[in-house]
Amino acid sequence: MNRKKLTTLAVTVFAAASFLGACSSEKESAEQTRIQVWAMGEEGNLLPELAEKFEEDNPNINVDVQAIPWGQAHEKLLTAVASGNGPDVLQLGTTWVPEFADADILLDLSPYLEKNPELAPDNYFPGAVESMMYGEKVVGIPWYVDTRVLYYRTDLLAEVGYDQAPATWDELKDAAAKLAARGDGMYGYDIDLNDQLVPVILSWQNGSEYIDENGKPDFGEEFQGALEFYASFFEEGLTPTSGQIEIVDAFKNGVKPMFQSGPWMVNMINNQAPELEGQWGTAVLPGNVTNTSAIGGSNLSVFHNSEHVEEAVQFISYLNEVDTQLNWYEISNALPSRTAAWEDAVFQEDPMLSAFGEQLEATKATPQIVEFEKIAQELLRMLEKVVVGGAEMDGEVAKFKETVDGILEE
Repeated sequence: MNRKKLTTLAVTVFAAASFLGACSSEKESAEQTRIQVWAMGEEGNLLPELAEKFEEDNPNINVDVQAIPWGQAHEKLLTAVASGNGPDVLQLGTTWVPEFADADILLDLSPYLEKNPELAPDNYFPGAVESMMYGEKVVGIPWYVDTRVLYYRTDLLAEVGYDQAPATWDELKDAAAKLAARGDGMYGYDIDLNDQLVPVILSWQNGSEYIDENGKPDFGEEFQGALEFYASFFEEGLTPTSGQIEIVDAFKNGVKPMFQSGPWMVNMINNQAPELEGQWGTAVLPGNVTNTSAIGGSNLSVFHNSEHVEEAVQFISYLNEVDTQLNWYEISNALPSRTAAWEDAVFQEDPMLSAFGEQLEATKATPQIVEFEKIAQELLRMLEKVVVGGAEMDGEVAKFKETVDGILEE
């Protein structure tokens, strides 16, 4: 979606939501500056604990955190685009950055990096640095991160000859085939047909850029080879095309002994399947040319017309201090964006967490283009035609390329 379309949509939303008041235009007292922070989901409920600590050290700054459910966040941000009235600091999921950066509502933070060394790009994982940038501008600072790793049943893999997690595509396919051969209703490796990141990750691992740094598609033989590898798991009966069982239950009963997911799954398995203790693990994703995974999480940005930029940047800088990030992990279980925080024993000595730290060194951000989501949905539709509908891959890839060219030309 280009800037003109986004602005048009935002004006429509604003007409229906004119109740929003300007958060940065309220008069401040001579002694204290008030900044408003929009934080999404559970983070918005937990962030006040850190804000209080910041205020203790900075009594001249009052931090007003507004918790916004993720389901309402996009519409509220569109309203801010239309009205020009937003918070001083806003949290954005990394996949939202291009859309709102293109609408020019995110302040370029480049001039503030030298004065605030916590915000320097070399403090962060390479994939996170990609999500900071839109063109030549620094439009956000990584706050917390996540990535995909391999979850696997160590006991079941050992039974088919794998004392360690599969490290390559060939090993993944071999292990999945042996696991699926255990009997009817058993599978080897789970792939969610609705997960738009899986084919993108596989294309990176096979040497395709998917969408390059100039916003151009890279849909050559490496890309198609990745899609053929993806489809082969369905064609060979190693992952189901329908009747999906809830993943924790399927992992617990051994129906799906391998899958990829993010850090949130560690606590889900511990809480919902405690009987599996000692029988499962995490590892970096099996690779081919590379073992690249996707990096996610949230960034912190400053609204373009904030009247309190210095204070807003000061608060973001505080949240990105190593000690604060370690405290935030204790509060929220969100993985720190600062690479230095990963040197702490809590991450080094926990094998489940250390796998995420290792994987984060080999990650990429989703393409920093506003059309990413639309292209991803077209890719999933195309793959469903192949793996469920039996369509021929070559023809569907050719049509997909034409569709993407049209999307990018809009």
